[in-house]
Amino acid sequence: MLIFRPVERFREPFSVGNSEAGILRFPFPFRDDRFGYAMGMEVHGRPGVTAAFDAEFDVDEHYLGEVAEREMVLRGDASRCHVPEGMRGAAWEVLGLVMGALARDFPEYFAVERDGRDWRWRNRALGVEQTFVFGEDGTLPCGPLEYITRQAQGDFALLAERDGRVLLEGGMVTAAAGWSFARNLGKSFHYIHAPVPLVAETGLVDRAEVFLRRLTPARPARRLGWGITAEPRLDMSLENEAVWRRDKDLVTAADVGERIWLRVELQSFTRLPQSQAILFWIRTYMLRLDEVARVRKWAARLHRVLRSLHPDVVAYKGLGHVLPLMVDFLAPFDDGGVLGPGTGPEQTVI
Repeated sequence: MLIFRPVERFREPFSVGNSEAGILRFPFPFRDDRFGYAMGMEVHGRPGVTAAFDAEFDVDEHYLGEVAEREMVLRGDASRCHVPEGMRGAAWEVLGLVMGALARDFPEYFAVERDGRDWRWRNRALGVEQTFVFGEDGTLPCGPLEYITRQAQGDFALLAERDGRVLLEGGMVTAAAGWSFARNLGKSFHYIHAPVPLVAETGLVDRAEVFLRRLTPARPARRLGWGITAEPRLDMSLENEAVWRRDKDLVTAADVGERIWLRVELQSFTRLPQSQAILFWIRTYMLRLDEVARVRKWAARLHRVLRSLHPDVVAYKGLGHVLPLMVDFLAPFDDGGVLGPGTGPEQTVI
């Protein structure tokens, strides 16, 4: 049974960590010893190499802390949630999709009952019980997308096609990593990803946009993205840049293992059947460097990936002076031997 950690803080004073089970369910992103940009799409279905992939919308031990963090972000900046009138139908589709998935995948904590348009939602983790009429905004304490995403982990962006482009139209985004939800509203998928190095010449973003336009409701897709952060902050939006930009400058060789985190995004893409909008779910996982080191295969592979990164990727990821510190920290865990295929941990205890 899923056991939640006490409410954690993803801001000063930090109080975040992973249990042994939490470490082993991490979605490690590297299957090769060198990193290269690729779409890396696969069907978003079960099973996966770790438990993080097993549910449509994953819930893990950090649930209570992440829900509390979202509340704090919204209290300071309500613009992190935005649903235009044209996306009202899509917002209700998201509510129905997420409620159904959580109740199916985590029945010990979530339940939904339907009698026509009369619905009853129970969230035992938060002590919430709500009856409402599906499709009628006034029967919920807030809009449908805001209501359900306040009770879920991860960011939820709504994409729509306009004039042959996929655009960011709305969503709930409180854990952006190096970008601004508000500043990118109405912008194309291509525009938003233009700063990523080494992709323009390969046409990767263009291919990804074509892939999204061809997405069907029957075949949701997923991929992994990654970054390196100092301190376990969820809100690394551009609005919060003054706070998190300084973090890496304070890291030293003596504390790199406990202050640097591997940040991975499990990104899924689901075509909503009625509105035809695309739900882009961005679920963030963080593993401290000394926690990575407890999984031999992951420590060795991350060591090899980091020491072979292209300079443009190093600059874009903002690794700066922490890159050699990380490489030196991980070196003792890499004996140079051949590593097994895939991204699974290949061990059941740590």
